[in-house]
Amino acid sequence: MTQPGFWDNDQARAQEVTQTVTGLKERIADFAELARIIEDVEVLLDLGEEEDDLPLAEEAADVLADLKKRVAGMELQVLLSGPYDGNNAIVAMHAGAGGTEAQDWVEMLLRMYTRWAEDRKFKVSILDMLPGDEAGVKSVTFEVVGLNAYGYLKSEKGVHRLVRISPFDTAGRRHTSFASVDVLPEVEDDIGVEINADDLRIDTYRSGGAGGQHVNKTDSAVRITHLPTGIVVQCQNERSQLSNRSTAMKMLQSKLVDLELSKRESEMAQVRGEQQDIAWGSQIRSYVFHPYSMVKDHRTGAEVGNVEAVMDGDIDDFINAYLSKQARIS
Repeated sequence: MTQPGFWDNDQARAQEVTQTVTGLKERIADFAELARIIEDVEVLLDLGEEEDDLPLAEEAADVLADLKKRVAGMELQVLLSGPYDGNNAIVAMHAGAGGTEAQDWVEMLLRMYTRWAEDRKFKVSILDMLPGDEAGVKSVTFEVVGLNAYGYLKSEKGVHRLVRISPFDTAGRRHTSFASVDVLPEVEDDIGVEINADDLRIDTYRSGGAGGQHVNKTDSAVRITHLPTGIVVQCQNERSQLSNRSTAMKMLQSKLVDLELSKRESEMAQVRGEQQDIAWGSQIRSYVFHPYSMVKDHRTGAEVGNVEAVMDGDIDDFINAYLSKQARIS
């Protein structure tokens, strides 16, 4: 007899395999295209030299500049060698102190990561969301499905700081807001994470988000507490309690894996003699809209002057700088 959810899991895994194969084919196609571009540049350079044609030389220089950028991006993929770097990512964000201003900041970050994912043709699904009292989002958990999603987004884990003239302040004063970003790898059921059913407290409740009468009248949302660690996960994005429970268990597995990875990183940091401050005020990146325009990553020193472009999802410079630094450290 087929177990409930078996077919759904089978379909999901088939979809993941298809996605991985597609990603590998795209990577091979990228290499082939780079080889073709190199041949074209060589032809342009030879013609420019033979005919003493400056415009041809300038065209070749432009192509080389674009080629250099693309090669750098492909080199970055080599840095994604962690055990879970190729996996999908689960991202959780929470507003810091500051009420509506901080909650609006979380919504801005959600839009930024969604735009970034869409540019890469990754799929984004909201797993759980708590709207703000007046505007914005108090907390949100979402999944990013795509090859190396976790490998890229692990660079975003930490506290993000916003400085701007608040649109919610009638006096037009400058405000500083904080939001925390946590990034977990999505893991399979058979990775070796043992979860004892006796260690779980499972609560159901009515979904607080949009979804129609069915959601509002049914205890479809699920909250799971892992008693030994105190980890709490919840999901309310589906109408089915069974689906929400399955997703919540997946989130719990990811958090337990992340906990183990954090322990290993702490042990390595002690061996290297490093001090890692994880206090709320130790932001990893600052986004300044006023009195000047700049986004700066405090771990790598990477800076971008176009804040609007960053908020539209152009965060690859920061991701690249972080992964390159981590590769040098390891």
